[in-house]
Amino acid sequence: MSEAGIPRRPIWQDISSTAVGAGFLAVMVSYSGPLLVYLSASEAMEISTSMFVSWVFAISIAAGLSSIFLSLWLRVPISMAWSAPGTVLLISIGTSMSIAEIIAAYLFVAVSLILIGLSGVFEKLVRLLPPAVTNGMMAGILFGFGLRAARGFATDPAIVGILIAAFVVLTVLVPRYAVLCLLGIAVVMTALFYDAPIGNVGLTLATPILWIPELSVTAIATLALPLLITTLSGQYLPGVAILRANGFAVSTRHILVVGGIASVGASFFGGISIALASITAAFCASPDSHENPDRRYIAGVASGCFYCLGGLFAGSIVDFLILLPTAVIALLAGLALLPAIQKFMTDMLAGDDVQAGLLTFLFTTSGMTMFGIGSAFWGVLIGLSAAFIMRSVKNLR
Repeated sequence: MSEAGIPRRPIWQDISSTAVGAGFLAVMVSYSGPLLVYLSASEAMEISTSMFVSWVFAISIAAGLSSIFLSLWLRVPISMAWSAPGTVLLISIGTSMSIAEIIAAYLFVAVSLILIGLSGVFEKLVRLLPPAVTNGMMAGILFGFGLRAARGFATDPAIVGILIAAFVVLTVLVPRYAVLCLLGIAVVMTALFYDAPIGNVGLTLATPILWIPELSVTAIATLALPLLITTLSGQYLPGVAILRANGFAVSTRHILVVGGIASVGASFFGGISIALASITAAFCASPDSHENPDRRYIAGVASGCFYCLGGLFAGSIVDFLILLPTAVIALLAGLALLPAIQKFMTDMLAGDDVQAGLLTFLFTTSGMTMFGIGSAFWGVLIGLSAAFIMRSVKNLR
C-alpha cells in the first residue's frame, strides 16, 4: 500500500522504454567518466589489473543493489554511485598507504554514514561546515587532479589535442553526452593510432578479492575524514537537492543507512564508499525519464540492474579501459570532472566566507603533507579556522 492508502500498481505496469533508457544512460556516463577517475587512481597506486577488477565489481554491485532496493522501497528514482572526488583523493595519498589501511578508512566512512543516517542529523551536520570551506576542499581536490590530467598534452600532443578539440565541439552540440561521445572517439583513435586490439575484448567475469582492514590513524585523518566530507556534501547533499527539485520529497535517513550498509560490503573487496549519485541523478529523476513522476522509479531500478550487470562482467570493462593510453585515460577523467570543478568553484566564490574557501582551496590543491596527513585535511582545518576567526572579528566590530 502507498502512504495515501492507495494500492501500488504492479511494477511491470510502470516499466517504460524511456525510464529504462535513462537508467542505462546514467550507468554509461558513470562508467565513461567517474570510473576513469578510479582507473587513474589505480594506476597512480600501481594496483594490479585483478585488484582493480575487484574494485569495479564491488562498487558496481553495491551501487546496483542499493539503487534497486531504494527505488523499489521508496518508489523514487534513486541512483547510487561512487564518489569521483573521493577517488581523486586516492591519487594523491593512496601511494602512502597499504590497501588494508585504505579499506579500514572506507569502513570508517561506511559506519559513519550509517550512524549519521540513524541519527537523522544529516542536514544539521552539513550546516556545521561552512559551504565555502567544503566547496573549496572539493574544488581543490578536483582541480589538482585536472592539472595532472592536463600534463598529458606534453607526452602525447596529437591525440590529446584532437580529443580536446572534439570535447569543445561536443559540449556545444551535445553537452549532456559530451564525455560519453568522447570516450567513443578515444576508443576509435586508440585502435587507429596505437593499433590496440579493442575487438579482442571478450566477456570476462569478475573475480572479487577479499581484504582484511588494518586500522590506521593516518588513514582515518588523511583519507576517511576528507572522504566523509566529500561524500556528504558533494554527493548526498546535491543528490537530494536534485530529487527534491524534481518533486521527490525523500528522507535522507533511509538513503544514508542503505548507502552505508552497501559501502560496508563493498569495502571488503576494495570498493570505495557508495553514495547517492549527484551528476547522474538528474538522468533518472527528470521528466526525460518519464512524464509521470510516479513511474520514474523504474529508472533507478534499471540503473541498478545495469550496474549489477557491469559488476558481474567487470573483467571485460577493465580489459576494455586499460587498452586506452595513460594520457588519454587521465585526460578523459579530467574532462569528465570539469562540470564538477566549475560548480564547486562557482559556489565557493558566490557565498559567504570566500576568503576561508580560497584558503581551503589553496592548501588542498598544494598537495602538501605534514605529520603524514594529506592536504585535504589541512585545507579544511585552515579553512575552518579562518572562517571562525573572521566571524569572531566581525562580531566584535
